Amino acid sequence: MGFLFYLLFVFVSSSGFVHSRSLSQTSKTTLLDVTASTQKTIRVFSLDSKPTWPFQQQSFEEASSSSLSLELHSRISLLKSSHKDYKSMTSARLARDSARVRSLATRLDLALAKISHSDLKPIDKYSGLSFGAEDVEAPIISGTSEGSGEYFSRVGIGKPANPVYMVLDTGSDVNWLQCAPCAECYQQADPIFQPASSSSFSPLSCETEQCKSLDVSECRNDTCLYEVSYGDGSYTVGDFVTETITLGSAALNNVAIGCGHNNEGLFIGAAGLLGLGGGSLSFPSQLNAKSFSYCLVDRDSNSASTLDFDSPLPPNAVTAPLRRNSQVETFYYLGMDGVSVGGELLPIPKSSFEVDENGSGGIIVDSGTAVTRLQTETYNALRDAFVKGTKHLTSIDGVALFDTCYDLSSKTSVEVPTVSFHFVNGNELALPAKNFLIPVDSNGTFCFAFAPTASSLSIVGNVQQQGTRVGFDLANELIGFTPNKC
Repeated sequence: MGFLFYLLFVFVSSSGFVHSRSLSQTSKTTLLDVTASTQKTIRVFSLDSKPTWPFQQQSFEEASSSSLSLELHSRISLLKSSHKDYKSMTSARLARDSARVRSLATRLDLALAKISHSDLKPIDKYSGLSFGAEDVEAPIISGTSEGSGEYFSRVGIGKPANPVYMVLDTGSDVNWLQCAPCAECYQQADPIFQPASSSSFSPLSCETEQCKSLDVSECRNDTCLYEVSYGDGSYTVGDFVTETITLGSAALNNVAIGCGHNNEGLFIGAAGLLGLGGGSLSFPSQLNAKSFSYCLVDRDSNSASTLDFDSPLPPNAVTAPLRRNSQVETFYYLGMDGVSVGGELLPIPKSSFEVDENGSGGIIVDSGTAVTRLQTETYNALRDAFVKGTKHLTSIDGVALFDTCYDLSSKTSVEVPTVSFHFVNGNELALPAKNFLIPVDSNGTFCFAFAPTASSLSIVGNVQQQGTRVGFDLANELIGFTPNKC
């Protein structure tokens, strides 16, 4: 549970380190229900997926005259797991997550290196042939690399509305979906969108502001062609158009969206992606939304929550400054300056969480990354403090990217040190134990769900966000965290 907390005494050395000190208003320990967490790893294989829920049954509410609310579903709701056990499911999740993190880091590296749009053009493997949307291959889009999309909403595309599932991704700006005719399309839960069946489908010309806003584009016969490149091996390429997107009963006209004729990647049944990033082409930007929020339900359940637009932050939200990086407008940077374990603020330099003058560093909030990544020295300090506070638990070898794991098979519950994020405005967000000590199999193996990164970019992942409503107040430049608000 998160608490508002004002740091009365902060001592900073000349080197910029926060000295370790006790935080008296924070509970030093928190309880993990081992039995409940383990049972979920078994029940997940008996959950019913509903990949083609009727569109009219999707919850959509107008909470007020100016706010919109759309149902949000976990990955398991869309496609029942094909894995034989929870250990193999976890392994696949972590592999997807590593690809996702590499994708975001590459995005930042390209921006800092000031790689021009022309430098990102794909190699012409169809040399000598006429260029068409179906003839282009390029690496793609953050958030869906190797199926790393974890949360989805059901929306209508076109007039009349064709219901499809879309991945939701705060790390991307360009909205897109698969379109007929397909030169190459992956399998999705719903029929491929047929542009000819929609009366509102309209290709964008090359001189439009939307086309000019793309990171990478081509122009053929005055028609705008899009591609989005992050170097992770999957791709989507096609026509850039405007189309009507329907959220329940509300039809949103002239939304710029990619109509992908050439797409490849394990996108797990979704037709495409809604970009929730901070760029001009993202869905919130095109809605002129002043805010949006989501609550990420447990990935091992088929329960649903909501994605809300233009709803205010709850009064009890733990807020932090929302910061931007002039080099990458997509990412939402968090005004964070410390981490505590067991009520002790760790001796980590505040610069570890700051964007420097070159645009490097900082920590972002991301819906598509699972496990929170911290710069290696920061992670080491966090891990060492947690290990020190869990000497009463049986430690075992690491699993995949996790280097700190425990055998809790003989336990029904355990008390562990509280892990908290500290923000530059003095507020503190204490994480529930289930958001940082997670099962990796059904046999009682639990791991500390943080990982180091060699990149300068740190990321707050969705494991740490689960069960918390995360709000982005774009107008007031705040990020709010409201526990137990799904």
